[in-house]
Amino acid sequence: MNHTAAIFKKQLKDTCKNKTILIQFVMFPVLTLVMHNMIKIDGMPKNFFVNLFAVMYMGMAPLTSISAVIAEEKEKNTLRVLLMSNVKPCEYLLGIGSHIWTACMLGAAVICTVGNYRLQERIIFMILMAAGIFISLLLGAAIGIWSKNQMMASSIAIPVMMVLSFLPMLSMFHDTVRKVGRFIYSEQINRMISQIDSLQIEKESICILGGNLVIFVVLFLTAYRKWD
Repeated sequence: MNHTAAIFKKQLKDTCKNKTILIQFVMFPVLTLVMHNMIKIDGMPKNFFVNLFAVMYMGMAPLTSISAVIAEEKEKNTLRVLLMSNVKPCEYLLGIGSHIWTACMLGAAVICTVGNYRLQERIIFMILMAAGIFISLLLGAAIGIWSKNQMMASSIAIPVMMVLSFLPMLSMFHDTVRKVGRFIYSEQINRMISQIDSLQIEKESICILGGNLVIFVVLFLTAYRKWD
């Protein structure tokens, strides 16, 4: 736990200095606040921008942040030095992942506050966001470990991020995209958030979320063993 806490504090300091990473946690909460309060259109669904930007934030911020952090530390050999200093891989990932997860959850809390939700709906909203952010972190960690440097991590993370973030939005306008997208965790969480006032969690949603989680864990373990 001492190693994990030390890595958490180190990453907190690094994030405060790194504007590229810091903006990932700030951009969508601010966009949500601005768009929700400034754009009012007749017939627009309740909490439209909150639901839209919440899923985009969940698919972008954790994935790009952790992949960039891990790839940067691999490129600078910082990660290798940490592992040679009796820091176990699980301690390192727990320290980095818990920091980014906490930062993302703070942003999710801001987005949740903007929405017109009852208390029970806010709790469900945060639970769904917590699950989605965790899954995104696993995928981002796998990309970071797999990449040789930051440039490679960005070239992989950006298209993956675009699919995860924009697929739920496109599924609202295209039936084929909706049918294909239902196998992706971001689309499932988007559906649950959009029905949060009368949410009934189906077995299909749980199976898809669990399946995505298992796939990303396998990808991460494979990438780590190959690198190690």
